[in-house]
Amino acid sequence: MNPWLLVAAAYLWGAIPAAYIAGRLVKGIDLRRHGSGNLGATNTFRVLGAKVAAPVMVFDILKGFLPTHFFQHWDSSPAWEWALAYGVAAIVGHVFSIYMRFRGGKGVATGAGVFLALAPLAVGVGLLVWLVVLRATRMVSAGSVSAALVVALLLLLTPVEREVQLLGLGIALFIVFAHRGNLGRIARGEEPRFGGPRPAHPDEAAVGAAAVTADAEDPTA
Repeated sequence: MNPWLLVAAAYLWGAIPAAYIAGRLVKGIDLRRHGSGNLGATNTFRVLGAKVAAPVMVFDILKGFLPTHFFQHWDSSPAWEWALAYGVAAIVGHVFSIYMRFRGGKGVATGAGVFLALAPLAVGVGLLVWLVVLRATRMVSAGSVSAALVVALLLLLTPVEREVQLLGLGIALFIVFAHRGNLGRIARGEEPRFGGPRPAHPDEAAVGAAAVTADAEDPTA
């Protein structure tokens, strides 16, 4: 099969909005209008609870793992680097979903799935770091950023292909960028913590208001 067709398939697969589907099926709500407005497992947990968020997270991980691991066996190219392209396409699909007007999650779980296929040991260490930071801070954003940076650092320090190292660094920097709002709230002491009261944040309120306004203005919504 033509690798470019598989890149497109990886994007469309990654773009499937598991969090949105879960919100509609479980409570008939649009998660873009609730919590942070983010279509990822963290916001699903915040709004719908762990029983719903767990399968959403697993699905988001599989969105990165399956194309990266399997599509390279189906393409017509001998170049292994296409596996990286499939993984990147899945992440882009998750973050900028064509089904959701190019909105989505922040790419952490899908990125973890990509590197679960490419460098599982680094992902295992990253998961441990995520758990430790989450336990210490009760902030998923802090755990996600820490884990992404640790995975990138491990890839740079281990004898893996240079392309994999660069991809790891690029995804880590993208995850940091995607969490820039969270990092600002952490610096101001405003980031919500699991197990504690959730403060109202103007930026998150603006996200929800913008989504409601956009849907109201669009007759096809």
